[in-house]
This record gives sequence, structure tokens and C-alpha cells, in this order.
Amino acid sequence: MRQFLKFMFASMLGTFLIGIVLIFLFIGSLAALGGSFATQGKPTTVKDGSILHLQLDQEIVDRGTKDQFTLNFGPFRAANRIGLNSLLATLDHAKTDDHIEGIFLDLTELQTGYASLKEIREKLIDFKKESGKPIVAFSDTYTQGTYYLATAADAIYLQPKGDLQYHGLRSEYMFYKGLFEKLDVDVQFIRGSNNKFKSFGEVFTEDHMSEANRAQNRAILNGLWDDHITAVSESRKMDKARLNVIADSLLVRNGKAALDLGMVDGLKFRDEVLDILRERMSIPADDELELTSLGTYARSFTPEHEKGVGKEKLAVIYAEGGISTGESEEGTIGSTSLSEAIREAREDSSIKAIVFRVNSPGGSGLASDVIWREVELAKKVKPVVVSMGDVAASGGYYIAAPATKIFAEPTTITGSIGVFGIIPNLQGFFKNKLGITFDGEKTHELADMMTTSRPLTEREKSIIQGYVDEFYDGFKERVAEGRNMTVAQVDSIGQGRVWTGVDAKRIGLVDELGGLEDAINEAAKLANLTDYKRVELPEQKDLFQQIMADLNGQARAWVATEWLGEDVELLNQYKAVRKAKEQFGIQARMPYDLVIK
Repeated sequence: MRQFLKFMFASMLGTFLIGIVLIFLFIGSLAALGGSFATQGKPTTVKDGSILHLQLDQEIVDRGTKDQFTLNFGPFRAANRIGLNSLLATLDHAKTDDHIEGIFLDLTELQTGYASLKEIREKLIDFKKESGKPIVAFSDTYTQGTYYLATAADAIYLQPKGDLQYHGLRSEYMFYKGLFEKLDVDVQFIRGSNNKFKSFGEVFTEDHMSEANRAQNRAILNGLWDDHITAVSESRKMDKARLNVIADSLLVRNGKAALDLGMVDGLKFRDEVLDILRERMSIPADDELELTSLGTYARSFTPEHEKGVGKEKLAVIYAEGGISTGESEEGTIGSTSLSEAIREAREDSSIKAIVFRVNSPGGSGLASDVIWREVELAKKVKPVVVSMGDVAASGGYYIAAPATKIFAEPTTITGSIGVFGIIPNLQGFFKNKLGITFDGEKTHELADMMTTSRPLTEREKSIIQGYVDEFYDGFKERVAEGRNMTVAQVDSIGQGRVWTGVDAKRIGLVDELGGLEDAINEAAKLANLTDYKRVELPEQKDLFQQIMADLNGQARAWVATEWLGEDVELLNQYKAVRKAKEQFGIQARMPYDLVIK
């Protein structure tokens, strides 16, 4: 009894202490939110002679939050993200804003894909050409991604003891076959009968890449690298062959080599670069340098696309993340939520055209089909133009296929027309590792076909293979109908293979190369729109609603950060494992999670 009371009081004390901690967290949250609400709706003032200070060291997503705010404590630290839509609008406005004298690209790291990076770079070049205002780039260490972005600047500076990484691109996968063998777990991976490129499950069943997967990886890497060196060659006036030699021989091994090779314009400390900024922008030496952050500047104006005075509208509908059934959450496309947004745009007579921004590696085949139906219905009523982001593959391509027109960046990863299913057999793990066995009764032979407590029989494998092949046939038919191709043509470029935007245009999977704004302009043209207001869907929640809705997700991300540190790769692995646990049913998903360095 004494021991019982001891443990009971210890438990009560622990609960009490946890409650106290939560109360303090809640009070802190309210205090921070109070500050956010206090400044909500109050535009900031930008002083004359200001320099737009772009750091871009947070994750860049297609669409930023409805309310511009930053919370830097506890689980809310993970909420800080940059919306590509807001960034592009900010650069557009800065071109004609007399308060802005130029841009300081202060680069550390980038958390975005190649297609988004290309859109940002092209907008910086557009800013420079149309405004005549200078852009100066600086970094302690340039990665290949930050250097690619920096080449949009008039001048590139590197810290004297800094580094410029220039060694070409690579992809790398982690294979779990050996781990599962040690755990006595058998992963039963079933893909379309001829889907040799649909290699998502290979990481669970093999210990190396298949030749088909290696071939498509090589093609993707070569396509992305060609776009990279083409851009650098034009900006730095360097021969592409020379850039390949520099990368192949690792000629850039320190700052001096980068300067000697013409990759940068100077080796300078940060304070020296700020002096150069002052000089280039004709700011007196005794005047304080006004550096205005992206967040501060974005609050100082209303984007042009929100000022339309006409009654007609153009809707931009965002679909970003994996595809699943149900409501959308952070980083996930819910078929219910997205279908509702598309239906709303279709039924609203004031909306004359739809731009469907797709940035997704796919996911649930069933959920993809639900979304496909709404896109198909919308196209019959008004123009639907797809803008593909970093990736629009498998289910991401499935939902884009019926559009009136499809735009992709040259570096967009798309295609992956194919499907698969994964059913783990955990019998060996439970029996040999945990001493647990299973037994039971059933009324019919196939009543327990999807169980994970035993291996599939040959008959069951054949049945599931039939499901997968049937869905793949339907996938091909959907694409063939949307792209005016034969099913045989689709199959020849399908089989689970992924393509760059350039190759996708060549084989007919996309219509034009371009970014989000190109797609918007095309949709407006197809609908004969001149003066219109742009609306963004799905409608975002207000500040407090969004925080409460996202709290669980942000808390998980915060816990992951506390355990794994700020290492982006580790955090991405954590997210991938968490998403893999949630997959069920036939998957229309990219053949692998592509990580290129």
C-alpha cells in the first residue's frame, strides 16, 4: 500500500508540474499572439534609401500564411516559412518603389526545390533589368544552390576564408533491406506489371538502385545540371565546358580559387560588403544603412494582384504536399478540402479562370481520382491552367492531367505515371523478435488478405497485382484523354518514369515552360481577362484559427527539431518516415523521394 501511495503521489506531482509548464507556455503564447494581433493590419513604413535584405534561410513554400507574423519560441519556431507567392509579389513591388535602392542577397542556406529557385532567380533578374537598381550577393559559404541564385546579382562577394562548393549534382538513397532482414520484416512491394521505373519500394526490398532507376536518375541530374550551368554561363560570361571542367576537377577549393576562376567578384568581409552597398547605392558614409527584411517590407504594401477593381476574378488554387483522403493539413493535400476549393471556384460565376498550382509527389490513388474529377468538371466550365512547382509527379500529375493547359519549369520533376502497393509482412518480426504469434478463424478464404501478420499467398499477390494494373490502366486513360494521346503513347512514356520539365514538354506531358506568373497570364488570356482580381484558394484561416489548427503539427516539428537539431536532412528523414507510416491503399506516388545535392 505504501508503494502504491508513493507512486500515486509521484504521478500526481508529475502531472501537476506538467500542468504548470503548459500554463506558462500558454501565457507566453498569448503574450506573443497579443503582439502579433496588435500589429495586425498596421502597415509598416519603409524609409527612403532602404535596401531590401533577402536572407531566404527559411523553408520556401508555394503559399505563405494569410497573416504576416513570426513567432520564435517553442513549437511555433517551426512555423516560420516564406511563401513563394509573397516573395515574387515583393520583388515585383520593389522594382517601382522609390524607397528601395537595391537588394542585398545575404545567403546562407536554401530550403527549396530547383523549380522554385529558378522562379526566384528569374524574378531577381527581372528586377535588375527593369528597375536598374543593383543587386549585391554575399555569403560566408556558397552551396551550389545559393551560388545559382547569387549569379542573378550584379556582384558576388565571398568571405575571404569562405568556400564555394562547385562539384556537380548527386542523388543518394538509403536502402533498408538489410535492416528489415535483421528485423525479420518482409516488405511485399507490388507495382504495375511493366512499371520498372516505379522504384519507390526498392529502398525497402533491395540494397542498391535498379538499372531503370539509375537511368532515370542520371537523366534528371543531367537535365538539372544543364539548366544550372546554362544560367551560370550566361551570368558570369563563362564557357559551359569550362564550368564542367571546374566541377569535374574540383578546381574551386578556397576563396582565392573562386576569385581567380571568375566565379566571384571579390573576397570581402561582411562589413566591407555593406560599405560597397553604401557606395553603389550612393548612400552617404555617415548615414545609417537601412536594411529592410522581407517580412517587414511585405507588410508595407498591398500586392498589385489584390487591387483589382473589376468584378471578374481569377482563382489560384494551391495543392502542395502528399495526397491523402480527407481534410488538408500542413504539408498534405486532403482530397476533401481541395475538391471543395475547386468546386467553389467552378460554381462562382465571378471567377472566370483557374490556375491550379501543383507541387506534389503524389500519394493515395483514390484521393487523386477524387481531385481529378473536380478538375475535369471545372475545365468544362472555364479555363484551368496548371502551374507545376518543384515536383508534380504520379498523383501530382494525375490531378493535373485534365487541365486546359499545363506549365512547368525546366527543372520541375514530373511524370511518374505508374502505381504501386506495399504490404509489410511482420510475422517473422513478431515471432522471432517479440515471441508473439497469431491465430484465428475466418468464414472465407480471402477474409484476411490484407493482414500484416503473415505473408501473402500466390493467389492474393495475383489479386493485388490485378488491382494495381487496373489502376495503372485507368491512370493511362486519364492522361491519354487529358493530353489527346493514345493509351499506348502514354504507356511508352509512363511505366513510373519521372522527367524534367524540358523532357516533359518534348514528349507532350506539358504544354509550355514557365512559372506561376506565366500560367496566370495564360489563364487570363484564355478567359479574355484584363482588369481582374486574383483570389487564392483554399481560403486560409485567420491567425488564431491557423495556430490552433496547426499546433499539433508544429509541436511535432518542434519536438523533432529538439531531438534532431537543425539538421535539415535529418528532419526531412523524420518527416518521410512519419508519412510512410500513414500510407495505405494503392499509391500513385513518385518512385522515390528525390534528394539532389
